[in-house]
Amino acid sequence: MKLYAINLRVLLRKNRLIALLAATFICIFLLTTCDDSKSDPNSSISVYSDQSVVDGNNIVEDSNGPTLIMSYSKKKFVKNPIASFMYFVPLIAPTLVDNISSVNNEQQVGIISHKIVADSKSFHVVCEFEILGKGFHENTFDSAGMIAAHTDELKKGETLTQMLDYIKIDGDGYGVIEVKGRITGSTRTVTRVDMQFNERGHKSPVTIGLYDIKPKDGKYKYENRSNEIIARVNTLAFKKTEQTPRMEIKVASIAKKGESAGLLGWLKGAIANLFIKPPKVTKPGNTTMLEFGEALLQKNTTFTFPKAKNIKESKVVDIDPKQK
Repeated sequence: MKLYAINLRVLLRKNRLIALLAATFICIFLLTTCDDSKSDPNSSISVYSDQSVVDGNNIVEDSNGPTLIMSYSKKKFVKNPIASFMYFVPLIAPTLVDNISSVNNEQQVGIISHKIVADSKSFHVVCEFEILGKGFHENTFDSAGMIAAHTDELKKGETLTQMLDYIKIDGDGYGVIEVKGRITGSTRTVTRVDMQFNERGHKSPVTIGLYDIKPKDGKYKYENRSNEIIARVNTLAFKKTEQTPRMEIKVASIAKKGESAGLLGWLKGAIANLFIKPPKVTKPGNTTMLEFGEALLQKNTTFTFPKAKNIKESKVVDIDPKQK
């Protein structure tokens, strides 16, 4: 899956570059739970009132993924591990993924509001969420699988461009989930779910890493990667369709690894949004996001993800290996 990186001279490099951003999501992304009680995604979930809400699932033994608890209230904020909230990433990803969390990760997420506007033909639900706590959590994508999925598309000697390396959530912030749909008689059908990560003036905590690979001796190897860049992601959107599902993406900025985005990076991001083609995602992942939207429409207090089968490894690290 690829994303086009925009610079001042080139608006788009190849259609494959766009798709990389989708694995975004590209992404997460994120099975491992690393909260301050060292629980896993399916153990007890802390509540500010000092009560405890039991997830009820065991990811190792059960066929389900983690369960989210939704309070729709900031006063009765229910904390969910960031790995559980972003579990849709491995569900939409087309290759194997790893889960990497910072040691003593404190990131927790709560759904803190619920508003709905409806008429005789349509509805629009808005649910705000808050991310609390320090730390980072990221999904890294299997480089061999990513390379194998794209080398057949290249001409001999051509550079493999803008491959998805990882998707990362760093620190706290605010976001909004918007659920839209149609009403036919007494039936309400979810047709679109948008996840926005840059609400209340906060910069999105979500970034993805991309890289190029030039062939050496006719082979593409991850250790030969170059032109590493980072794109900050504001929005992911999923739509109901009978065709191959795609994920719409809106980025905030694009910058070289180790450099600040600056004004130029934000300009690149704005230009990129004019040309990004929604990349393909898995049908089960897309369906899961629409079902999540249905749960929010109904104001359900829980939502359980199906189990992702492509999570290769989960680990906790002191230092982000991608920043070395």
